[in-house]
Amino acid sequence: MTNGKQSGSVSLLILVAALGYFVDIYDLLLFLIIKNKSLSALGVAPDQITEVGLYLMNWQMAGLLIGGIFWGVLGDKKGRLSVLFGSIIMYSLANIANGFVTTIPMYAALRFIAGVGLAGELGAGITLVSESMSKENRGYGTMLVAGIGLMGAVAAYVVGDMFEWRTAFFVGGGLGILLLLLRFGVFESGLFERMAKKDVQKGNFLMLFSSRDRFFKYLNCILIAVPLWFVVGILVGIAPEFGKALQAKDVLDNGKGVMFTYIGISLGDFLSGALSQIFRTRKKIVLIFILLTFSTMLVYLLSTGWTANGFYVLCVVFGLFTGYWVVFVTISAEQFGTNLRATVTTSVPNMVRGSLIPVTLLFQYLQAQMGIINAALCIAVLTVGLALFALYHLDETYGRDLNFIEE
Repeated sequence: MTNGKQSGSVSLLILVAALGYFVDIYDLLLFLIIKNKSLSALGVAPDQITEVGLYLMNWQMAGLLIGGIFWGVLGDKKGRLSVLFGSIIMYSLANIANGFVTTIPMYAALRFIAGVGLAGELGAGITLVSESMSKENRGYGTMLVAGIGLMGAVAAYVVGDMFEWRTAFFVGGGLGILLLLLRFGVFESGLFERMAKKDVQKGNFLMLFSSRDRFFKYLNCILIAVPLWFVVGILVGIAPEFGKALQAKDVLDNGKGVMFTYIGISLGDFLSGALSQIFRTRKKIVLIFILLTFSTMLVYLLSTGWTANGFYVLCVVFGLFTGYWVVFVTISAEQFGTNLRATVTTSVPNMVRGSLIPVTLLFQYLQAQMGIINAALCIAVLTVGLALFALYHLDETYGRDLNFIEE
């Protein structure tokens, strides 16, 4: 393959992975945005909407956790492209079907299926891009995938706000189907093709637990990103409640807050990804961003009299500093050998999303004991402390040759 053709193929691969992640984030955030509208339309009583919404969210989260393992294992056994194709087909059809739901059990089943499908997109894309680019430049490729993809949150807010909820689901499904047309020009990872010919264990999820060092490396990859989901899921996700406790002058709209946070995360992904390339370090950049995230948590929780506009500016800053998501996923891809790389890179982001469940349960327990602000401060210290501890024990992976396997 000539350099020109190879460059064009890599560019197409980055575009397809980025657009796939765009649709992935669109669907994840769209459900949060239109959840209440859709439940009201289905006849759920106003005082039951929160409970039913959490029930549906748990089904989606279960799908993400199961799908993260399923698609990761498949990616190491059958190839990265099989995940790119399979996951987009599954969540696109589930999205379209969501537009036809008439009962809560049907809704829950389809959110579970959508969750399984959504779990595979980012990990497969990052793995494929990482293995298809030079060790000096792959950080730029993963930066583009995550940075462009996260703008799907903005699209979800706009579409969810402008259109009827069923139509919004149809738009997401339609975008996914259109994306399939681009995927036929994408090539498989050369590293995977060479590894597939070797007599080694491929995609064995249990290998992550058979070695103490490998297990803690996997756990540390998860822990470094937990503060991000605490910010999105709790500090911004239940902003109206924090607003009351902080004597906010306006009602803090969590829907708009999430949108502005994701705009910041997208910008942060470009910034953190570029800085990790310029300064040739992943760990130091993540360290700086985690510390800045913690500082912003303190500003939020120790200030009073927030206005709506001030809160939305803060959300952009929150997003900017938690925008080390792309570097975190790249670190995960670079920590493990080719025969486990897709398993790790696909499951780790979904484990981080799933971490919101125990974090929320602990937050609710502490809130009952000490109030919402003190509970949030305790969780902030805990999640950031664990992230810093985990980061310290991970290897620096900038420029690492990815042509190795796990024995």
